[in-house]
Amino acid sequence: MTPQEPGSLQSSPETAGPPVTVSITRLVEPDRIPEVTRWVQSGVNLANRYPGFLGSGWVRSTARSREWHMLYRFADHDSLTTWENSDDRLRWLDLGRDLVVESRIEKRTGIEGWFDVPQDAPASTAPPRWKQAVSIWLGFFPVNLVFTVLVGWLLPSFAGLAALPRVLITTLVLTPIMTFWVLPFVTKLIRPWLLAPPRA
Repeated sequence: MTPQEPGSLQSSPETAGPPVTVSITRLVEPDRIPEVTRWVQSGVNLANRYPGFLGSGWVRSTARSREWHMLYRFADHDSLTTWENSDDRLRWLDLGRDLVVESRIEKRTGIEGWFDVPQDAPASTAPPRWKQAVSIWLGFFPVNLVFTVLVGWLLPSFAGLAALPRVLITTLVLTPIMTFWVLPFVTKLIRPWLLAPPRA
């Protein structure tokens, strides 16, 4: 969601599939930060009106950095394309055309898009593996707990199933819930901690 020449972020039609994360790097002049912040938030508010929007977030590498990294995610390529081709987005881009000096755009599918930083970003900005593991656990533990208690209450016979079908059913139900709803919410909630630079 960065100002571009008309059509520069337009996607060719693609079939619906896994969630798509758009990663953007842009340079912002320090004296324009309040304006850019308001402009970016207005774009998020617009995108939130479109079906398939799963959330967004943005950070700077350091307090003095002009480089901003932003992520936003849609449920599939079709919903992303609808947003990219919308009149709302085109008008929003036009309003911010003079706010951004330079940008880079990448698109990724799957869960990893929430953890990866753009390829041209400093390697140190990527969250360490242990933080990624903690964020996944923070989402999976409560979801798995609620599912286990709920199923045990509604279907007492479920606990009597053999391990293989019981685990198969559990993972089939919980994997999409984690991918589409829980993990995007958790990573957005703890993103400042995920991307915080390590202490000296």
